[in-house]
Amino acid sequence: MPSGKLLTGLMISISVLVSTCGQPPSLLEEVRALGKLRVITRNSPTSFYTGSSGPEGPEFDLMKGFAEHIEVELKLETSKRFSGLIPAVESGRAHVAAAGLTPTPERAKHVDFGPAYHNNVRQFIIYKLGTNRPRDIDDLLGKKLEVVAGSSYIETLKDAQRVRPNLTWIENPHADLAELLTAVVAQDIHYTMADSTLFNVYRNYVPEIRVGFEIKMGESLAWAFPKRHDRSLIESAEAYLEKIRHNGEYDKIMDRYYGHTRRFDYVGTRTLIRDYKRRLPTYRDMFEAAGNKNKTDWKLLAAIGYQESHWNPNAVSPTGVRGIMMLTSRTARVMKVNNRTDPRESINGGAAYLARIRARLPELVKEPDRTWFALAAYNVGYGHVQDAREITRKLGEDPDSWINVRRSLRRLTQKKWYSQTKHGYARGWEPVMYVEKIRNYLDILTWLTKQEKKPLDQHQPVTSTIARNNNAELTEQNSRERG
Repeated sequence: MPSGKLLTGLMISISVLVSTCGQPPSLLEEVRALGKLRVITRNSPTSFYTGSSGPEGPEFDLMKGFAEHIEVELKLETSKRFSGLIPAVESGRAHVAAAGLTPTPERAKHVDFGPAYHNNVRQFIIYKLGTNRPRDIDDLLGKKLEVVAGSSYIETLKDAQRVRPNLTWIENPHADLAELLTAVVAQDIHYTMADSTLFNVYRNYVPEIRVGFEIKMGESLAWAFPKRHDRSLIESAEAYLEKIRHNGEYDKIMDRYYGHTRRFDYVGTRTLIRDYKRRLPTYRDMFEAAGNKNKTDWKLLAAIGYQESHWNPNAVSPTGVRGIMMLTSRTARVMKVNNRTDPRESINGGAAYLARIRARLPELVKEPDRTWFALAAYNVGYGHVQDAREITRKLGEDPDSWINVRRSLRRLTQKKWYSQTKHGYARGWEPVMYVEKIRNYLDILTWLTKQEKKPLDQHQPVTSTIARNNNAELTEQNSRERG
């Protein structure tokens, strides 16, 4: 609740606006008078979460930019339940709901939706690898299908039920998607539903999940706004989204959170989860100490170590690099590592070397791109990364953006381009793949460590009101037909 002083100030501001304009203030004017954009969201990998450097997530980045666009402070609140998002906006507690919402006819009765910021989203039926794959609606009949209460999946299922009246499902008000996916893998339930954006992220954390079939396609994601007499805040959102699409900021945000999820490695992910339990505990304290010393997320260092050696201190490559962090003899000398196969020395040396590269990069390269540049240089060498930046500059693109430089790194395999550079040819696709893999490993390690602190609640079965009511209607209908 706002303080009395804040509430008084707000009322005064609104009164001034009313008396000046002779009409009620617009929603945008109210937000600016308050000085805060109140946003309701969800704590999830595709919305908002606390990362190693503070608040992160695609919805957070977009909303932070929107608040700056309308020159107010971002005030973020998380809803424990997905079903609480729309009521928060409808009641006026929040100005915007931003949590991967799909506009639906039912939701449109309660809120107005802004412009779509993500299109071509598909809805999948999810099952466990190794069990019978559902291929159409008929395969769902008689099975335990459970979805998040308040989600857009319910309207999709209601549409399907008109064709298959025997279709039933459970709406779980206690669970989020992560818990339901885990319940599928544990075989507590047969199936659940997930958007394509969510599936691409969560399959890295729960690698046994698979797509049975696509139940709906062509959906979009949008922000929800209060139903009001004006569209001022929505129009501001339209202008903001158009601006960031034009200046490339939107692509940067999407790449940051989704770019590295496109390539899924089932065996590699399973192996990482296994090694997290078996191998990492031996070296975790070393990664944490090196991270603290070099002001680097220890999980990033662990992800590098896993990509380099799978946390094997005795690993040796055909080119002679060795140890957990696979240091060259030259790098070891520079970083004063006497024994590359000593895990503590190797981890400390690798951490210090990464910090050195990061510090060497131009100040104009900002996070998280700064980290991706440093990782690429760790793999292919600082000189080649600078060459790629120079190629990017010649092409008239931003050389401080990882999206652009990533493309230019691949050009270092082409004589047309590498002949113009200081350091010549490089296997430019390798650092790009290297960065993508480490980003995936970092996401998985972040997920796994969060489960240590706050493990997923045990799956709570829910009796399906919809299923029970539908069955009752069917029984009554069948009785009338027989009568």
